[in-house]
Amino acid sequence: MLEGALPQPSWVPRRVLTVVSADVDITAGVGALWVVWRPKSARAREHILLLERHEGQWRYVGGSIAPADAPDDVDVIDVRTGGGALSLTGRHALPYSGTTAPWIGCAVIHLGREVSHLLIDNRRIDAPDQHKLIVAWMTSHAVREIRPLFVVFGRDGTELSRLGPHDSLDTHTWARLKEEG
Repeated sequence: MLEGALPQPSWVPRRVLTVVSADVDITAGVGALWVVWRPKSARAREHILLLERHEGQWRYVGGSIAPADAPDDVDVIDVRTGGGALSLTGRHALPYSGTTAPWIGCAVIHLGREVSHLLIDNRRIDAPDQHKLIVAWMTSHAVREIRPLFVVFGRDGTELSRLGPHDSLDTHTWARLKEEG
């Protein structure tokens, strides 16, 4: 991923394993990988893998497995699953405390077709062709349940919507609900 290569191994057929998205935050030294095992099967499973850079190597720190689930048509932004794991690097810092060690967070995001890119705090990520992606970030353990600010932009560069750290709905959805109600 870091060298520009595709994260899908060429020796693994896509009918067995499909890499949907991968994200690396170089400045934080964390990454996330979203893969689907048996993507076209009724038994399809999504795997989220969290990675951390420690002593020059990328290490697996945790993840999750769930049935594959895709939302219907997404208007602008839909933040699906989120999660995280305690940083392994923080465990090596003395004195060690599970409450002060860094937290690696992630979220699976589905974007509308008119979205060209999004900002996660100050980090820009271009919308992939399939408009599904995973994002990773690092935060303190004390605020691990708070995600960063997500701002999505259209092809002309205008802001389409934003989803704050404590928001349950994005600003575009709130505006649409106000119009309807």
